[in-house]
Amino acid sequence: MLMPTSADVLCGDIRPLGTNGHTSGIAKERTPGPWRITREGLAGDAQADKKHHGGPEKALHHYAFEHYEAWRREIGEHPLLAQPGAFGENISTTAWTEEAVCLGDVIRFGGALLQVSQGRQPCWKLNVRFGRDDVAYKTQASGRTGWYYRVLEEGEVMPGDRLVHVRRLQPAWPIARVLTLLYRDKDRYDDLAQMAALPELAEGWRLLAERRIAARKTEDWAPRLTVPDV
Repeated sequence: MLMPTSADVLCGDIRPLGTNGHTSGIAKERTPGPWRITREGLAGDAQADKKHHGGPEKALHHYAFEHYEAWRREIGEHPLLAQPGAFGENISTTAWTEEAVCLGDVIRFGGALLQVSQGRQPCWKLNVRFGRDDVAYKTQASGRTGWYYRVLEEGEVMPGDRLVHVRRLQPAWPIARVLTLLYRDKDRYDDLAQMAALPELAEGWRLLAERRIAARKTEDWAPRLTVPDV
């Protein structure tokens, strides 16, 4: 079981991203409580691209703040790394990482009940945000992606409420293992089939695994990881 942990809660508006007319809600900032968590996520938070971001299976993004030190070692000091929110996260903690958190974990956060649904698929917006062409790929390759929650019970979170681990349904499936199958050991099709059969896995990732198994090849990552020309 994970030990209870305190958290920063962050949200953001839709804002311009870069100079090519793109917009995004990736810029998140600490926001004072209390906070209302609904099936769609944190009240007051916004996503510009609702096809790929947000929704019931990706209602909240959780990112480990201790990863920021690893990023400073890897890409150097950057103003975005001075405080939580650099990676578009809604929840920032220490002590909970992709190795410690499992798919399907049920978490109590104040009056809300959450469940880990999938990891994150980094996209090119991280490149624009950091002013580098490699941050999305490095996020994926490192396994420092964070994870998403679905909301089992809506509720209000008060300042001082901690994240409390309630139940572990898939102890053999830490998020780190899921990410390894998708991004590193990409052709372990038997393991992918086991992952796709997990009832707690978000439908989008189940379909991704099933398509890869059927095609016997990995999908093209370039459109997701490379900044579009326009």
